[in-house]
Amino acid sequence: MDTKFSVALHVLTMISESEKTLSSEDLARSVGTNASYIRKIITLLKKADILSSQRGKPGYQLTRPAENISLLDIYLAVQESRSINLFHTHHNANEECPVGAHILQAVNPIFEETQRHLAQDLAQRSLRNVITNLYTAAGKTLPHNRLKHG
Repeated sequence: MDTKFSVALHVLTMISESEKTLSSEDLARSVGTNASYIRKIITLLKKADILSSQRGKPGYQLTRPAENISLLDIYLAVQESRSINLFHTHHNANEECPVGAHILQAVNPIFEETQRHLAQDLAQRSLRNVITNLYTAAGKTLPHNRLKHG
C-alpha cells in the first residue's frame, strides 16, 4: 500500500485543527514531502468533496465536520477507487500444478473477507477519531468548541 492514505489523514487533520490558513508548502513541511505531492492529494480530496478552497483565497477547508468524514471516504478518495483492493493475485499460475490450479479459489475468499471487514471498520471511523487520537498522543485535551468546515 502506498502512503497517500496516511498523508491525506495528516493533511486533513492539520487543516481541521490549524487556526491559521495553511498552504500546500506548510502542509508539505509537516508531512516531510514536497508541495506538488500534497497538491495531488488535495486535488483527490477536493474531487471527492472532502476539501474545498476558494478561488483567489489561500488555504483549504473541510466540506463538513470531521465526524462526518469517514476514513473509508478518505481512503477511497486518495486511492481513486470504489472499493478496497489491498490484495492482488497473480494470474499465471500453472494449471497443471495441483496448487496452481486452485490457489486463486483458495485465497480469494480470504482476501475478499478481509477487505470487506476493513471497509466496514473504516466506514465506522471518522476523521474525528484521528484528531482525538492526535490530541491523546500529544497529551492534550481536545477542544470541544472546534467544528471547522466550509
